[in-house]
Amino acid sequence: MNTELILAEEAVNPIQPHVPELILGFISFLILLFLLKKFVVPRFETMYAERTAKIEGGIEKAEQAQAKAEAALEKYNAQLAEARTEAAKIRDDARQEAEQIKVELRAEAQAESERIVAQGHAQLQAQKQQIVAELRAELGRNAVELASRIVGESLEDEVRRRGTVDRFLAELETSAAATGAGK
Repeated sequence: MNTELILAEEAVNPIQPHVPELILGFISFLILLFLLKKFVVPRFETMYAERTAKIEGGIEKAEQAQAKAEAALEKYNAQLAEARTEAAKIRDDARQEAEQIKVELRAEAQAESERIVAQGHAQLQAQKQQIVAELRAELGRNAVELASRIVGESLEDEVRRRGTVDRFLAELETSAAATGAGK
């Protein structure tokens, strides 16, 4: 029994901690706490601050980028509206210019037409005068030839022949005018 008692005395109660282990654990805990506070926590703080600054900077940059994008969108919309207005103005100007060109071309065509008609009338008038002159000369030659055959006298003299032809033509014109007026 003695041995059992010694063993019982020496037996350690598991519920009751050993004091030297408690002191060693407490000192280790304090050293660990000191090391964490001295080295690890400042690094966590700087990393946390950097990350916070990075996130806030990112948010700020995003807000700036969004503000720039909105400003660019407004500027783009303004330019687009201005371009549309300018395009409408250019179209209206082009329509007006086309209408003006159309009017000018019509006026030029009308003037050209009138010029061509006047030129045609002038050519007809010149041809008419040429034909009348040729007919007068032909008629005069024929009249002189007939008259010289009838009269038996030579009417070759130019002055006399002209006078005779002119009298004959004048008589024809007066008789044609009298016939035309009688109708």
